[in-house]
Order: sequence, then C-alpha cells, then structure tokens
Amino acid sequence: MKWKRDLGLTMRMALTMFLLLIVYLVFLAALATFFPGLGMGGLIAIAVVMAFVQYYFSDRLVLWSTRARVIGPDEFPELHQMVQRLANEAEVPMPRVAIMQSPVPNAFATGRSPKHAVVAVTDSITRILSAKELEAVIAHELSHVKNRDILTLTLASFMAMVASIIMQNFLFASLFGGRREGENPWIIIGIVAIIVYFVSQLLIMALSRYREFAADRGSAYITGRPNDLISALSKISGRMETVPPQAKAQVEGANAFFIIPALSGNTLMELFSTHPPLEKRIAALEKVQMEIQGY
Repeated sequence: MKWKRDLGLTMRMALTMFLLLIVYLVFLAALATFFPGLGMGGLIAIAVVMAFVQYYFSDRLVLWSTRARVIGPDEFPELHQMVQRLANEAEVPMPRVAIMQSPVPNAFATGRSPKHAVVAVTDSITRILSAKELEAVIAHELSHVKNRDILTLTLASFMAMVASIIMQNFLFASLFGGRREGENPWIIIGIVAIIVYFVSQLLIMALSRYREFAADRGSAYITGRPNDLISALSKISGRMETVPPQAKAQVEGANAFFIIPALSGNTLMELFSTHPPLEKRIAALEKVQMEIQGY
C-alpha cells in the first residue's frame, strides 16, 4: 500500500518546535534575571551548548537512559535482516539496531535524522511476539523514522529532563544556596524549572499521542497487515500488566518513545500519558484494514 504523508503530524511537529523555542527563551531569561553575571555571551554559550548536546547526542542520551546496547549483525542476524528488509520497504536508510535487556516488552526509535536513527527492542518482546507481530512493531518504529518525528520528541524530552534535574536539586540549593539582597534565587529557578517541566510534558503528550496514530498507520502501510500490529499491541499491553512495578519504573522516563507506555502506578506519569488508549489505536487500525481491503 502506498505511503501517505501525514500533514497533521507535520503541522504538530512545527508547532511543538515553535513552543519549545519559547520554553528555551523563558529558561534563558530566568538565568539572565537571577544570574546577571553570565552576561549575553554566557547565555549564548549555554544555548549553543544545549542545542549542540541535544542535536548530536540525543540518541546516545536515550540509549543511555534505557541501557539499550547497539548490536552488530553477528549477534542477532535474524533481527538485523528483519530490520533491513522493512527499512527497504519503508524506503529509509538502514538504522542501527539496539537491544535493551528488560522484562518490559517494548520497542522504540531515536536519532536526529533517518541517517542517524536507532531502532531498539527489548529482549523480552522478541520472545513473546511472533515473527509477523515483531515485523509490525519494527515497521511502527521505522514509521517514526520516516515521519522524522523522533528529533522533535527528543528535544522536548531533553528539556523535560533538564528541568527534572533542577527540580530534584533546587530544594537543597534553596536551603543552603547563597542569598542575594535578602532573596534566594534558587527558589525562583526551581519554580521556573517546574513550569518548564510541566510545559515540556504537555508538549510531549500532545505530539506523542498523535504520532503514535501516525506510526500505527505507517506500520500498516509498510507491512500491509494491520491485524499483526493489533495482535502485537494487545499482547504487549497484556504482558505489561504482569511486569513488576519496579521494572517498569526503571524505564518509565522513556515512555514517550515506547510503542506501549510502561506505567508503574505513578499517578503523575499516568496524568501525562504520552499514548492514546489502546482501544482507540485498535479501532483506527481496523479502519486501515478496511481501507486496504477496499471497503
């Protein structure tokens, strides 16, 4: 079935990037206000370093946070052949392949461009899915690569990660940090970090939910078998309920990238769910199936 470009996804990605730019400016403005010694040169340097790290090391940060390991074709030849075949079908460059040791059955894609993409799967997902179901999952991840939505999501996730680190440390800094003219700037920095975190999470949520629908459709276009992805999503979701909460908590930070989120019961993470309900994804895939069959 011929690939269909999703204009809605393209518009959402552009809007997300624009709003991320505003978040950047707010973050830098806060630094300038409470650390005037930085000067314009210091702010520019910080902005350049952050942009450089995000663009060139975003995929490594995601792999590091998930403990996924890039593998060569000698280690998992069948998996490599499957990815290569599907990449050819999707008309995208062959991505690097990574394995993530985890009882959480899942998969994700990351990278700044199709030429620098990584497709990762957990060892557990390769055991619970059939070959055709695994193909459907990998085709879903390759759709993210083809749609070029992984960079936008990674940038938003990076801002959320930086804000989260500040949030986790600002209380200590506010108690013991230096004061200036009777005020403690760390308290305000912490408040700004909280705002940046929540705004970033909202941006991630708004983009990720739509991009999952787009990648589901892309998988159906690549394989021509929407029912295999429906079966795979149902299996993954069912097995996720049996995974210990501790194991899901270890990878929860990468939920925006996963094909199915690994929720450990953290109410805040559930509030910012990055994926549409499984029932809606299945219903959308069933419509694609009818489209393929000519109904």
